Amino acid sequence: MSLTAIILLILIGLFLLIIEILFVPGMVLGFIAVVLMIVGILFSYKDFGTTVGTIVLVSAAVATVAAVYWAFNSNAWKKLGVQSTIDGKANTLKKGAVKAGDTGKTISRLNPVGKALINNLQVEVHAQDDFIDEEKDVVVIKIQQNKIHVKLKP
Repeated sequence: MSLTAIILLILIGLFLLIIEILFVPGMVLGFIAVVLMIVGILFSYKDFGTTVGTIVLVSAAVATVAAVYWAFNSNAWKKLGVQSTIDGKANTLKKGAVKAGDTGKTISRLNPVGKALINNLQVEVHAQDDFIDEEKDVVVIKIQQNKIHVKLKP
């Protein structure tokens, strides 16, 4: 096998390794990449002797480390990753602002979670049984930590 073919095997292996890291997880391309590089290195030892084989081995190792380093430090991760932040929050009410027995009106459909206006506070509430349409009167049944459970007012 010619030295050009050996180098081509190693370069294809490096390319597949980068594709594996950046785009297609699952280890199939990574396995193929490693096999191609090993075959290239073995043929360099077989056809050109230990000196050229060792040079190809060291070069392939350095190129692999550099390619993996580049893949993890490139801007591709920033382009592929989600850049938004979650700014939602759970109900943060002062103690006693909403109590069991308080009444209010739904702002959105409780499906089973939605918004309601209780004591002039817009809060997220959980329907106890079924769905509750908007603009319906509700009563607070219980409060567990930051969850307000309501039912339709009789």
